[in-house]
Amino acid sequence: MVDAKDEQDPYIEHRRLLFATAYRMLGSVTDAEDVLQDTWLSWNTTDHDAIRHPKAYLVRTVTNLSLNRLTSAQATRETYVGPWLPEPLLTSPDIAAETELADSVSTAMLVVLETLSPVERAVFLLREVFGYSHAEIAETLERPEPTVRQIAHRARAHVQARRPRFDADETRRRQITAHFLRACAGGDLNAVMELLAPDVTAWSDGGGKVTAARRPLHGTDHVARWIVGFLAKPALAALTMEPAVINGELGVLATIDGHTVGAFSFDLVDGRIQYLRFQVNPEKLSGLTSDNSLALP
Repeated sequence: MVDAKDEQDPYIEHRRLLFATAYRMLGSVTDAEDVLQDTWLSWNTTDHDAIRHPKAYLVRTVTNLSLNRLTSAQATRETYVGPWLPEPLLTSPDIAAETELADSVSTAMLVVLETLSPVERAVFLLREVFGYSHAEIAETLERPEPTVRQIAHRARAHVQARRPRFDADETRRRQITAHFLRACAGGDLNAVMELLAPDVTAWSDGGGKVTAARRPLHGTDHVARWIVGFLAKPALAALTMEPAVINGELGVLATIDGHTVGAFSFDLVDGRIQYLRFQVNPEKLSGLTSDNSLALP
């Protein structure tokens, strides 16, 4: 994407951090990569000798470009067809072992972040995820420090109130994933139902591009029948599903003849699946190819 000659270039040095910032801000791999491209163009048309702190300059540029893009994206999402889910990202298995890091990039967290205003989202991420001081954030966003403190407090309270509490047992998660794959492969409705919590909710994001439920599905029977019925479609006869670390958590990657067609992530409560999210919008699958796998900081 970018042909940088100098491996010591600050942009190259901090690229993972910059992508992580943009991705968490936008919930979109494609948009995050566009922001990085714009940041690189800005960086390479700037007098580097005049920049005392390149990392701060780059983070500020990414944050402000993401804010601009997020503000316009929110208007677009108001007319989105069906449930909107963030773009899934194939991540390094190492992330799953780091609970706080995995939580900060999990699909569930990205969905919660979507309920914040763009500025609240920026302040929360810079403060709670990347550990910037209020003064540094104030400089980045060009806002008074007391204002940033108020925004940070409000955003943290908002996230804490809406952040679900899930089982973090990775062994149990692997077991549930394996059982789910076997039940789906066999079209076993009862086996699928046994894995679901009584008040389970499922979302599927097709974006109007492919078949998907236009509204959230609720309840064990409704969700299980929809899953089994969907997988039984003749067009999915060649579908292959296998475990994969997606957004820092073990999930399921779906392919047909080697081409990625979707991703499934879930949250466990008391050993059962409480929330399921199916991403099948073909325009939101670019982060699921193996050569795009990233170990996010």
